[in-house]
Amino acid sequence: MAASAANAPAAPPRHFRGLLSRVVSAAILAPLCLAAIWFGFPWVDLMAAIAAPIMLGEWIRLTPGRPVARGLAILYGLAAIVALLWLRHQPDLGRETVLWIVACVWATDIGAYFVGSLAGGARLAPAISPGKTWSGLVGGICLSAVASAACGLAFDQGDTVTLALAGAGVAIVAQAGDLLESMAKRRAGLKDSGHVIPGHGGLLDRIDGLIAALVVVGLARLIAGGAWPWA
Repeated sequence: MAASAANAPAAPPRHFRGLLSRVVSAAILAPLCLAAIWFGFPWVDLMAAIAAPIMLGEWIRLTPGRPVARGLAILYGLAAIVALLWLRHQPDLGRETVLWIVACVWATDIGAYFVGSLAGGARLAPAISPGKTWSGLVGGICLSAVASAACGLAFDQGDTVTLALAGAGVAIVAQAGDLLESMAKRRAGLKDSGHVIPGHGGLLDRIDGLIAALVVVGLARLIAGGAWPWA
């Protein structure tokens, strides 16, 4: 018995046990989302029409008994949908802008997950999301900056340094959006926002950072005008 136990394969680290489900869900959903963004109308509009009621329903689920919080959550979700469609349908670099946002948010999630898991360290917001660390935040910021600069090179647009800084900013916004949803779940006493992704939680659990990034980038482009962040 002792020999068998000694020869048994070691269990994967706790931080990586959910990696397989993350990879599977991303492998299924990511190509569909990217295709909708790439081809634009009507596919991105159809994607938004499908996602909107699911997302808003999950926000309602996360804000029981607090009408002000519920109203703000609904407005926040609707603002993200409007920003997605408005940015994508811009005649000047609309597709590139939305793909840039998605790339930065995904890079943030990947960088935060792996750097935080490997480096550990001080907790970022232990009362809200105990698993997040400052090292993970730094990893997410760095990888998002690299992804942002890479998008500029791929699209032959923008200044590399400026885009790297913008990517770092998007990473901070995305992490704030993640913490906002985590705080709502904690206050509602729920582990997941929903069950739309089998075995992997709700839609908000996957796009909480993207929602925040869409809203902030949409506002920035509306205020700055032109083709921000490319100009």
